[in-house]
Amino acid sequence: MSLPLSDKQNIWHPYTRIRQGELNIVIEKAEGAYLFDSDGKRYIDAIGSWWVNLHGHGHPAIVKAIANQAAKLDHIMFAGFTHPPAIKLAEMLLEVLPAGFSKVFYSDNGSTAVEIALKMCFQYWHNKGRMKSKVIALENAYHGDTFGAMSVGGRSIFTQAFEPFLFDVEFISIDDGQNVVESFKNLVEKGNVACFIFEPLVQGAAGMNIYPAAVLDELLSLAKANNVLCIADEVFTGFGRTGKYFSIDHLQNKVDIICLSKGLSGGVLPLGATVCREEIFQAFAEESNLLNDGEGLNIRTFFHGHSFTANPIACAAAIASLELLKSKECTDSISRIEKQNQEFVQKIRSNSYPTISTARCLGIILAVEYTTSEQTGYLNQIRDKLYVYFIDKGIVLRPLGNIVYIVPPNCISDEDLAFVYEAILSFQP
Repeated sequence: MSLPLSDKQNIWHPYTRIRQGELNIVIEKAEGAYLFDSDGKRYIDAIGSWWVNLHGHGHPAIVKAIANQAAKLDHIMFAGFTHPPAIKLAEMLLEVLPAGFSKVFYSDNGSTAVEIALKMCFQYWHNKGRMKSKVIALENAYHGDTFGAMSVGGRSIFTQAFEPFLFDVEFISIDDGQNVVESFKNLVEKGNVACFIFEPLVQGAAGMNIYPAAVLDELLSLAKANNVLCIADEVFTGFGRTGKYFSIDHLQNKVDIICLSKGLSGGVLPLGATVCREEIFQAFAEESNLLNDGEGLNIRTFFHGHSFTANPIACAAAIASLELLKSKECTDSISRIEKQNQEFVQKIRSNSYPTISTARCLGIILAVEYTTSEQTGYLNQIRDKLYVYFIDKGIVLRPLGNIVYIVPPNCISDEDLAFVYEAILSFQP
């Protein structure tokens, strides 16, 4: 049996409609910004393998770090034990994150990083003896596919089958101008809001919706004034995607918790991290005025963990990736891609392209919306035609309905960027 047929018979793929006859492309190797299928065809990985790959596939520094660590220590449980890669990575993260963060809690992926952040907030208030259970989130948000993460995500086809099981959340529209500030103010002044969670500056799955830092800063200011914890979900936007280390680096106000994954390991191995301020950690560590379960047992402990928490090999990959991210070569590449994205968006805005309705960018993130008679959004039927069009041209893009976007590895060449741009302009519905 061929590999595609065996795949079809035995594997259930994520976010993929189950249809007869369709076969998945078998990728046998990858190098730099390229993927190669079993027939030898080369594809430009223009979305960083679903927003994760930072430096290109098979980067020698990351490969070497993984091999060295695998030969020394593959895995050890992280309760009661620790290891050098986890310690060093935590130190490096706290060095590049804005001031105020103090503790790193490791996990496996973005959804669990968000789940942990929510649980931290709820138990923080519980440990303080205050019942604050309401959450504020943004409309059209996407924070992951576990139940807590789905609950704080916008209600959509993603969550439709599970809505009876999701907890209640107050959603506000970040695109609602000054009205969003008033709506937020009215909610936080009620005193029962535990936390505010958001994707800073870019809502990825919502179609790369880019919104102003000034609006978010106003909301954060109101949250602080009303004792509401703030969670920045940087699973997608972290590690240089918006032109800075983190999207919150564009802000004036600070957050309490940040969720990291995807690019954390350079996009090579599963790894997540939820990083919080010392005040939050201390609510779980205080020895005075202990809450108890009625039998005198301390229940401040954060009862959360994963079998592969802080996997040493994944941490080693992340250390190598962070070292690369801090290099001049990498920062120059991010600036180079950012500049070309800006020029491309300006080209679209300055000329008439009947097939394109709008374009936007931030850092290395670029989004282009195609003109269509259908409603803009994930279910727009033009998506399948766009996907096949770009695959035929040797470009891996995963359109969000009528919206195509690029989030390429930092190593992508100017020539390959130009080729992707030209393909975007040449598409005819």
